[in-house]
Amino acid sequence: MTHEVRAVVARQKGAPVSVETILVPNPGPGEALVRMQACGVCHTDLHYREGGINDEFPFLLGHEAAGVVESVGEGVTEVAPGDFVVLNWRAVCGTCRACSKGKPWYCFATHNAGRPMTLADGTPLSPALGIGAFAEKTLVAAGQCTKVDPAASPAAAGLLGCGVMAGFGAAVNTGGVGRGDSIAVIGCGGVGMAAIAGAKVAGASRIIAVDVDERKLKWAEQFGATDTVDSSRTDAVEAIRTLTGGFGADVVVDAVGRPETFKQAFYARDLAGTAVLVGVPTPELALDLPLLDVFGRGGALKSSWYGDCLPARDFPALIDLYLQGRFDLGDFITETISLDDVEAAFAKMHHGEVLRSVVVL
Repeated sequence: MTHEVRAVVARQKGAPVSVETILVPNPGPGEALVRMQACGVCHTDLHYREGGINDEFPFLLGHEAAGVVESVGEGVTEVAPGDFVVLNWRAVCGTCRACSKGKPWYCFATHNAGRPMTLADGTPLSPALGIGAFAEKTLVAAGQCTKVDPAASPAAAGLLGCGVMAGFGAAVNTGGVGRGDSIAVIGCGGVGMAAIAGAKVAGASRIIAVDVDERKLKWAEQFGATDTVDSSRTDAVEAIRTLTGGFGADVVVDAVGRPETFKQAFYARDLAGTAVLVGVPTPELALDLPLLDVFGRGGALKSSWYGDCLPARDFPALIDLYLQGRFDLGDFITETISLDDVEAAFAKMHHGEVLRSVVVL
């Protein structure tokens, strides 16, 4: 059986997206069909539309999502029809060299659904991050479904599927921020705000938000920033050092992903401190750092893949914090929209008008 559903498709590089009827097959072995309830509008989807990821058009966009499992294929034991799930794009294999070393959050063989979703004329679609959730239904590998407490709002829970988990994990999992630590976060979009909120939950004593947008800096205070730095008016590195007794922060998270912001992160950390890159660079960007400075300052320079998360461990834990009122996922939602509003949401996101627009189905 094939399901005809409405979905958001990017047909050509840089062209506006369209809402079209697509065909979604029933799940095969190891797969799950999920009826979508909510999906956040993420910068990664815009990167796909702009050809910044690859050129495998047409794309079925959307990946930061939650929904209900409608049916499963042969051999699926992780989830069952009726389960409320958050979709993830790192379905760990359990057998690769990373998984075998006990580090499944680095899994090098994550998997997706094998059966293609297509346009009405049979043209195969490339689902964003192997998910494609700007759709009434989508087909994924069963391991991409993480069961969570159904008491959570779908619009809030779905945000864990990408941006919130990436930011929270960059601070807590990759950066290792803990009680009494200082952290600076450069870039206060959705990912940066999640890093700030994560640092607050982890007990950081000083949380410094850095951005060029005064509006975002005010939002950052609501998420837990103890200090803000407008880097359009002052030198971010010097400001961070001043706020940390002249030393620099224990951890600095670059949630922008540009050479200039990563250099700020590198020099704004304390000696032997940690710089974490979680903002996604575009392919043409390159970094130039004096090697002697890399040696002389010590510490660690890390990239954070999906917040170095393990969905089966981290998604339910963060949903518990949300339901306890300790980590308000709802604060990240600026507006709820329909599938027809995704193109307009891209424009708002590009201009910094929203933290997250969330499609509700």
